[in-house]
Amino acid sequence: MDINKIIDQITTVTSSEDLEKIRIELLGRQGTINQEFSKIKTAPNPKQFGADLNNFKKQIKELILEKSKTVSSETRNLKLEIKNSDFSLSKIGHLHPITQTERALNELFKSLGFSIYDGPVIETDEYNFERLNVPKNHPARDMQDSIFIREPQYLLRTQASAIEARLLAAEKPPFKVAFPGTTYRNEKVNKSNHFVFHQYQAVVVDHDIAMRDLIGTMDLMFKTLYGPDVVVRYRCKYYPEVEPGVGPDMQCFNCHGTGCGVCKGAGWIEMGGSGLIHPNVLQKAGIDPKIWRGFAFGMGLDRWTMAKYKITDIRTLLGGNLAYKPNSL
Repeated sequence: MDINKIIDQITTVTSSEDLEKIRIELLGRQGTINQEFSKIKTAPNPKQFGADLNNFKKQIKELILEKSKTVSSETRNLKLEIKNSDFSLSKIGHLHPITQTERALNELFKSLGFSIYDGPVIETDEYNFERLNVPKNHPARDMQDSIFIREPQYLLRTQASAIEARLLAAEKPPFKVAFPGTTYRNEKVNKSNHFVFHQYQAVVVDHDIAMRDLIGTMDLMFKTLYGPDVVVRYRCKYYPEVEPGVGPDMQCFNCHGTGCGVCKGAGWIEMGGSGLIHPNVLQKAGIDPKIWRGFAFGMGLDRWTMAKYKITDIRTLLGGNLAYKPNSL
């Protein structure tokens, strides 16, 4: 084993990939130094041979660590140089309207001190239904025609509230968290409904949370996306995971309340569901409802996007037609 050659290899390497290869060759399970340790028994002075080899191994580790810092710094500088280069290529493509709306909401909630969370798309019955106060044979299950991967245990999540159930089980209050999510239901596709759709949800758990906190947060959402003159109403609604439940409706962006095909003649568009988190949901997550209270809402991100950009048919959002150019948004 040529010690000087090994040291020279490490000090002259120019990329983190090559440095990692050298590290594995030397220090890996089948590496050169481990092979040398197998020679201790046959060495003239086993004790001294082992001590010298341990010192050399320590020296190599320190040398590789120091070199990794230098190589990483050089790589960052190279990336920065490339990023700041003046490319003459014109911009190609643009963000999808749903992505733009999602990012706008993410920025709003981060500015309010919320964390952004995520969860799996393939869910279990426990997190999609049971932990949200929807036990088996509950009539609310009939409201969601589920797409099962393996019935009855695994399904594509039908609501972003499944992420909420995982959040409540994993985190200790107090917390305030927002999360966008793709959801799936076996629904007939038309102008206002799709079997693939998106939701944007927020959950807050703290002491003394009340309905005023929920309404105030949703009002801020509406005004941030649609301006201070947006017209919104709140109706009492039933949702099993909250009590009381509230449904926010926005005046139809297409007909401004007179009634049209987009709002199905109602003059209003239902934008989601919300309410104070049901004590049963908190208890299932091991959170004492006598100490903690919370609110949650789940908004139809597709509908929020359609209202933001005056899109009248949800099918065009999820089709392959590049109808929405940057200058039209």
